[in-house]
Amino acid sequence: MTTPRLDVTRAQILAYRRRVGALDARLPPGRRSLRRAAWAGLQDSTPRAALLSIHARVDGTVPTTWEDPSLTQLWGPRYSVYVVAARDVPVFTLGRLADETAARRRSEDLAARLDALLGGSSMPYAAAGRALGVHPNQLRYAAPTGTVLIRWDGARPPTVRTVPAPEVDHRDARLELARRYLHVFGPTTPEAFSVWAGIAPRSGIAAFERLRRSLTPVTTPIGEAWVLARDEQALRATPEPAAPARLLPSGDAYSLLQGDDRELLVPGTDRRAMLWTPRVWPGAVLVDGEIVGTWRRAKNRVTVRTWQRLSRRSHDAIAEEAADLPLPDVGDGIVVSWER
Repeated sequence: MTTPRLDVTRAQILAYRRRVGALDARLPPGRRSLRRAAWAGLQDSTPRAALLSIHARVDGTVPTTWEDPSLTQLWGPRYSVYVVAARDVPVFTLGRLADETAARRRSEDLAARLDALLGGSSMPYAAAGRALGVHPNQLRYAAPTGTVLIRWDGARPPTVRTVPAPEVDHRDARLELARRYLHVFGPTTPEAFSVWAGIAPRSGIAAFERLRRSLTPVTTPIGEAWVLARDEQALRATPEPAAPARLLPSGDAYSLLQGDDRELLVPGTDRRAMLWTPRVWPGAVLVDGEIVGTWRRAKNRVTVRTWQRLSRRSHDAIAEEAADLPLPDVGDGIVVSWER
């Protein structure tokens, strides 16, 4: 029997993603909320981006929240720096381990050499790379074994350490990684999953094939896609009131999109070019459920560039969000400047 295809609108998709991403209403403080905020990982390639992603989703976020013992840092999807729940390390590492024997063996051999070098201690990754005779950036390729964790505070190069290998089959970890992606980024496709995770396209397609019985086909404004069957009701649900404003950092899961998915989130070629720039992306200004501009920070100054005229209420909501950013280096407070 063929599963009926669900037709959904742009408004339904964005409302669903905001809801599952806790962007309409912040979660209460606590480790359960931190894990939910990091369900698809928190990219941290821009210093303290993960902290600002948490702040957009969890009440009571402070400058040290990213260091909560329930969280850890690693090289995650596409070998970018991520903050994830410590209990979810196998998902974001083994879930990306290559299926191809030669590539997997390279990762495992490099991880074993690094573990022998460190002997239970940590070391700056540049020093570790020199000791192993490889460029430090190559150490990232050991991360999918699940045995390499990092710490990066944004001010200095990261340090690396090794931990015992997770007792999880990498194919099972990949299925869970695909479920996480479908839940947070859905409706979506195996091709989009492969790009996000940084795995071979055939590996992403194989994961969706294994999940096929738990998926619902969906027709979206940008084409055919899939959503977890258990998320279908949430996708159909009446949208909840959107938050007045959120300042999402560079690489936040809500805007971490490629290809046609960007067109769905931000209609308008010119505006997409301002959000997804060739170099470091700015943050996204989310107002009443729509991205209406970008923002950047330099020390205690936040510069907001809006794409349209905003109401006084929205203007004040953005300024309030900026003033509440949990940053440790802002002196007497955040100063907001505005551009059009």
